[in-house]
Amino acid sequence: MNTRTITINPITRLEGHGKIEIFLNEKGDVENAYFQVPELRGFERFCEGRKAEDMPIITSRICGVCPVAHHFASTKALDAAFNVDPSSTAKKLRELMYSGYMISDHTLHFYFLGAPDFVVGPEAPPAERNILGVIRKVGLDIAKEVIKHRAYGQQITAIIGGKATHPVCGLPGGISKPLNEEDRQEIEKMAESSVEFAKFSLKLFDDIVLKNKNYVDMIISDAYTLKTYYMGLVDENNKVNFYDGKVRVVDPEGKEFVKFAPHEYLDVIEERVEPWSYVKFPYLKKVGWRGFVGGSDSGIYRVGPLGRLNASEGMATPLAQQEYKRMYEALGGKPVHSTLAFHWARLIELLYAAERCLELSRDEEITSKDVRGKVGSPGEGVGIIEAARGTLIHHYVLDEEALVKHVNLIVATTNNSPAICISIRDAAKALIHGGTVNEGLLNRVEMAFRAYDPCLACATHFAVGQMPLQVNICDHEKKLLKTIER
Repeated sequence: MNTRTITINPITRLEGHGKIEIFLNEKGDVENAYFQVPELRGFERFCEGRKAEDMPIITSRICGVCPVAHHFASTKALDAAFNVDPSSTAKKLRELMYSGYMISDHTLHFYFLGAPDFVVGPEAPPAERNILGVIRKVGLDIAKEVIKHRAYGQQITAIIGGKATHPVCGLPGGISKPLNEEDRQEIEKMAESSVEFAKFSLKLFDDIVLKNKNYVDMIISDAYTLKTYYMGLVDENNKVNFYDGKVRVVDPEGKEFVKFAPHEYLDVIEERVEPWSYVKFPYLKKVGWRGFVGGSDSGIYRVGPLGRLNASEGMATPLAQQEYKRMYEALGGKPVHSTLAFHWARLIELLYAAERCLELSRDEEITSKDVRGKVGSPGEGVGIIEAARGTLIHHYVLDEEALVKHVNLIVATTNNSPAICISIRDAAKALIHGGTVNEGLLNRVEMAFRAYDPCLACATHFAVGQMPLQVNICDHEKKLLKTIER
């Protein structure tokens, strides 16, 4: 069968490098589509032999967008590996800082990466479909609020973590320094403002997206609908928690499938590799791998904002809980399978992060000086935390000298990678017919992965033993003369 290939390279408004290959059949309809990640980071391998206490610093360099997530997943893995339970204050300080990270990260994605598709429009010219186009639409005053509140999240991280981007505070058994009263008051003021900003952001989404029938029809359309399992951390009441708890998985009907502690993750999750990507493909071991298909018979699951909300039984703060209920009432009940609903869920989480930040800033224990516990002998530990993009797992095995023998990382985008591939393929099949394509159509295909807020630098750890290399030699007229492969 003759095929044509459409390549979207590079894909835009995400962290990292990737491309989409769309293959058309002789009728010009989509035969298949692949989401390829050609970059390799390899942190799992070169962390071997490092000192355990250096891991929170090293792994935070995996990514400049989600370093706080790696920092604390690593720190929590060391808590377990050294058999130490941090004090209540240390845990609250970590979660307070983490709430600041969530405020910053969710603000970044919604306004800078996701919003151009809705505020400017999916069919708008690429040169306008960016943050500058958003500013032109919403005005400078709103843009200033966006920049200010993203900065607030980073300032909270810097106050507690020592740095806004690559924090240095996490230690086995606690945190490096207590919080003084002056800084606590500053964080409280920023948290109060962030709650109002999150409420405003939800209203903006309401006005621009939910009141636009074309957008609502697009959100609930088959092109962006995928039934899968869902995964996320929950507290003892099955409410969403970013920092701690057990991992809950629900099936495509919303029923609890399994709930497990961090050290049990290998009983639940299996990983596979494909020859066309450096990203691994996790699935639920007890359901099994059935290929790139959704449904209850397929072990593919989703994480991230929508995954967390679907896997939970609500939000632990009052305003976010109201918005949680409103979303499910508007979209027909739980679980919601629309990929584009990740954007709505992200804004509900922005409100939750701001409310939780405010609660913790007012906690009477938050300025206690009891911030470090005594560590035990080195061993093995697993740390799980909810990165902005979803469930993040760090697993370390240490030797008797506290050097790292083995590292396994399952990153949020890795967890989502099978579903991202399906979402791109299904969107392409639904949108491209008869070989007719344009910039607007291709952007709608990109919207299928952009909703996940993928972080490809975080996700690429699989190595095939050597770096594949392809060299194309062309003449002065750019005609291909020879291809050399390694």
